[in-house]
Amino acid sequence: MRPNLKVPALLLAVTVAVAIGVTFMLLQMMPAAAQTAAHAGAEGSVAPWAMMAAAIAAGLATLAAGYAVAAVGSAAVGALAEKPELLGRVLILVGLAEGIAIYGLIVAVLILNRAG
Repeated sequence: MRPNLKVPALLLAVTVAVAIGVTFMLLQMMPAAAQTAAHAGAEGSVAPWAMMAAAIAAGLATLAAGYAVAAVGSAAVGALAEKPELLGRVLILVGLAEGIAIYGLIVAVLILNRAG
């Protein structure tokens, strides 16, 4: 019997789309932030790299979170099918997998805050 992979694949596709969207949104903001930082003097050369680093941090963290939620979520559904009383434990594991995206967003905000 072949397992149903439609839900994890759909979740991964949505996560990839969101990660690409966030990355492009941050990259669109890069020229404006670089121009405002260029007036600050020597720190103007750091701003484009900070924007790129923040976009990469947020994008890769979102991709990793999507992959983790797909893996943990499918295992969680299988565990709940056999033992419904494991709902609380399963929710904690899925929440930890989702936390990876929040950590990436926090790192991106810290990078942008440090760049000025």
